[in-house]
This record gives sequence, structure tokens and C-alpha cells, in this order.
Amino acid sequence: MRRLAAVLATAAVTAGVLAGCGGENWTDKCATVNGVVECAPDKRTAVKPVSGELLDGGSYDLSQDKGKVVVVNFWGSWCAPCRAEADDLENTYQATKDKNVTFLGVNSRDDKDAAREFERGRVTYPSLYDFEGKIGLQFDGTSTAMPSTLIIDRQGRIAVAIRQATTLTQLKPLVERVAAEGTG
Repeated sequence: MRRLAAVLATAAVTAGVLAGCGGENWTDKCATVNGVVECAPDKRTAVKPVSGELLDGGSYDLSQDKGKVVVVNFWGSWCAPCRAEADDLENTYQATKDKNVTFLGVNSRDDKDAAREFERGRVTYPSLYDFEGKIGLQFDGTSTAMPSTLIIDRQGRIAVAIRQATTLTQLKPLVERVAAEGTG
């Protein structure tokens, strides 16, 4: 019952965010194709300061990864599409980390023990623990749906938002393209 309430609460927040509540959303300046929002460098919006508690203890601040491409994935152990994409996320991380790319998970609406068990043996990058879903709002409210993935460029701006489960064949070329920017 608690999970159902969490899912419904997340859906309500997502509907509000996607409705826009008036005003221009940063995604209005970008191209959207099949659930993937891609922004040209001159159309990107900077990410607000983001920090939080890591699932395995300690803290994380996005500013520590300034100058890197940061792939942020929003997930929950209770989310079937999240489970389905976990191997593809880890494989993309392994394939791109030598290009100054890092990954960060954001776990929401989950029991810590269930989240840790889900990650064990699946992913090697860290995750923030965000039961209430507040960290997604720090990313300009763009990623409250699960699963979803953001690619943050080296200047700390949102380059890509994937508002659905992703795959290696979809994610890896997007990450590589953002990682290649300015290295020319």
C-alpha cells in the first residue's frame, strides 16, 4: 500500500511538472523526439546546486564533478523499467568513464535496504538516497518521473533528458556526443 501511495504521489508531481504550471520550461527551447529532449549548447539551462546523502553513506555535491559529463539516472527498486535498464546504464558507464564521464543514481520512494540490495552487483557508481523526491526538483523539476536520465555537460548544463527507460544503444551515443563537445 505504501508503494502504491508513493507511485501515485510521484505521478501527481510529474503531471504538475510536465503541465508546466505556466511560464516557459527549459525543454521548450530544445528538440524532443521519442521522449528524448536534446538541447543545443546555446539553449541549455544550468543545473541548480544539487547535493544530498549517498545511499551507502557520506554526501555528494554535484559541484565536485564540474568539468565532467555527469549522467544522472532517477530510479527505484520497485520500478520494473528501472530494473530493466540497470545493466545498460552500468555498461554505458564502463564504456565512457575514461572520457571524463561520471554517473550518479538518484533513488526515490524506496526503502534504503531494498535500494542497496537492488544496486549490489548491478551498478558501480554511487546513488543519492532521496525518499521524498526532492532532489529531482533541484534539477529544475525535470526528472521526477521514473525512470529518467539526464546528461549534464561539462559546464553544468542539461544537455539531454530521457524521460523513459533507456538502453545502451540509445544512451551511449548521446553520452559520447556530449563528452566530445569542446574536445575537438
